[in-house]
Amino acid sequence: MLDNIARDKQGYLLNTNDWTEALAPLLAAEEGIELTEAHWEIVRFVRDFYGEYKTSPAVRLLVKAVKEKYGEEKGNSPYLFKLFPEGPAKQATKIAGLPKPAKCL
Repeated sequence: MLDNIARDKQGYLLNTNDWTEALAPLLAAEEGIELTEAHWEIVRFVRDFYGEYKTSPAVRLLVKAVKEKYGEEKGNSPYLFKLFPEGPAKQATKIAGLPKPAKCL
């Protein structure tokens, strides 16, 4: 299924409209992540964020925005890094089919 989707050399979808929820587990598997409801909450959150602001959130902005929506328990780096160990902004946006955040290494 992923073979038919145009992606950049880092695995980010080139067209955000190609993303479906069926692709997310496949993209997550490439990252070594098995999606749980906690992951889905953040994946859907970054998609909503992108839809509103037309940009993928970098990690500081992601933490702040998650904190505003879900509170201190989820809006902190340790929680987000537990879900996305290689970087919450990088991995969550990739799984969500969004461009890599501009300030992400």
